[in-house]
Amino acid sequence: MRQTLNFILLTIILSIGSSALAGSVKRASFTVGIEDREPVLSVDSISAESYNSISFFTELSDLEGHTITHQWMYDGKVMFEKTFEVNGARWRVWTSKTLLPSWTGTWTVNVLDDDRSVLETKTFEYQ
Repeated sequence: MRQTLNFILLTIILSIGSSALAGSVKRASFTVGIEDREPVLSVDSISAESYNSISFFTELSDLEGHTITHQWMYDGKVMFEKTFEVNGARWRVWTSKTLLPSWTGTWTVNVLDDDRSVLETKTFEYQ
């Protein structure tokens, strides 16, 4: 009887853990524009002379019912956060950030799950 209870408990724990990790970030990229819910051009750096804003696009897979956050960081500080409710098995979201000319350097966007664990991290250079 004890082995049966242990097996049932283990099965429940594994199923809870696997459902929490079942989803993923299928695509993530920085872009200079979004058209028809898709990035126009993926970039890893932009010039401050040419651009004053950038967007971060993510395609999420099997995260329906979760809350996802785009966390924008610069110089070790959180500069902006936007939270999304995922309402489908395939969900595409993006955030945009206007950049000041003095904010040159490395920018990071973390994609965070409900418990604020990092699902994906991407960086770009603002030159």
